[in-house]
Amino acid sequence: MHIKDCILKLFGTDGVRGKAGKKVSALNTMKLAMATGIYFRQFAKTNKILVGKDTRRSGYMIENALVSGLTAVGFDVIQIGPMPTPAIAFLTESMRCDAGIMISASHNPYYDNGIKFFDSAGNKLGKEQESAIEEIYMNEELIESAQKVEQEIGKSKRIDDVIGRYIVHIKNSFPKHLSLAGIRVVVDCANGAGYIVAPTIFAELGADVITIGNQPSGFNINDGCGAMYPETVAKKVIESRADIGIALDGDADRLVMVDERGEVVDGDKLMAVLAVYLKEQGNLKGDGVVATVMSNKGLGEYLQEQNLALYRSAVGDKNVVELMQEKGINFGGEQSGHIIFSDYAKTGDGISSALQALAYLVDSGKKVSELFNPYDSYPQKLVNILVSDKPDFETIDGYKDLVQKVEESGMRHLFRYSGTENKMRILLEGKDEKKLDDMMDEAVSFFKKALV
Repeated sequence: MHIKDCILKLFGTDGVRGKAGKKVSALNTMKLAMATGIYFRQFAKTNKILVGKDTRRSGYMIENALVSGLTAVGFDVIQIGPMPTPAIAFLTESMRCDAGIMISASHNPYYDNGIKFFDSAGNKLGKEQESAIEEIYMNEELIESAQKVEQEIGKSKRIDDVIGRYIVHIKNSFPKHLSLAGIRVVVDCANGAGYIVAPTIFAELGADVITIGNQPSGFNINDGCGAMYPETVAKKVIESRADIGIALDGDADRLVMVDERGEVVDGDKLMAVLAVYLKEQGNLKGDGVVATVMSNKGLGEYLQEQNLALYRSAVGDKNVVELMQEKGINFGGEQSGHIIFSDYAKTGDGISSALQALAYLVDSGKKVSELFNPYDSYPQKLVNILVSDKPDFETIDGYKDLVQKVEESGMRHLFRYSGTENKMRILLEGKDEKKLDDMMDEAVSFFKKALV
């Protein structure tokens, strides 16, 4: 990839992501690592940067390129191997590192990979910080002059025992007076970063654990398993007569839950129930919840009935976290399964979120299907289309007319490009399902002609 193609295009919704060996190549990664090291030098206190990864084969290439780039500009690197993204956020702060880096393309197929960055407090970087790193990335002279020589070159070491720290941390988020004894849990680890941590945590808390998606090959992450394919864990739940199914994505920051009948629990409804549970326990701060523009209108109406406010952020769990901090709220998430309990994690954490749901399940003595369906959602349709380009919607002929037609029909809409893939997402929501289907067909046809 030519350098000029990288201008303001490195970072998407959640770090840098693309095809491994192309956008996320060894050369680009090493240069990005140098730029990152130069940026964090101004805040450095311990001169250490933590690096973790998921289970993709390309992680070896990217990890070594990161280590080369970071040590070249004088940082010491701690490599901890396959660990969930939220573990990197936690361990970066816990181990007093100046920054943390996670190598993962999350729910994307194995041939993609990505790089997520955290500051010393375990927070994902904001747009200003990402822009600053991109500017350094473009400055060849600065990168050249920042490279160290002799005794100033950094070193790296691999630590294999930090997994225990994260396990203890997550277990502490589960109420100590409760136990998972008698609960049968199917855990689908998506052949990803949570394949060791997740079943260990549930088992140590007493659950009867049936684990699937825990045989990573480097090429089977998210392949017909995990949060992107909940039908896999649903089938296993029915076969094994389990009480609940838990599906994680490739880096274990997302949770999709399945009830005892094998039916997927709606992500908005999961957040709604957990918010009310937190309120009942006296643990909900700010009398509100932060969700994104993707969440169903039914969520807002239900929360209003419970005297709770709903605040909407842009898509992306870091945007949710930023608004949570602004509003003084400790709970929020995305319909897709990124759920944030900020008392326990700085980012979405699929395992921690599952434990909160399990705590409520044990506390209530009821079934998942009884607990997590508190309201009727508005009919909602989401369609993704592959695009070859991402022009500003306002520049597309007929776009304003389409928007006007959707709004006049009384439907809520969201047209947006994916920040992690070459896709456009079309979301429509309304009361009449037939009209919704017709409008979706028209919108999909319009955007396919304009963008594909």
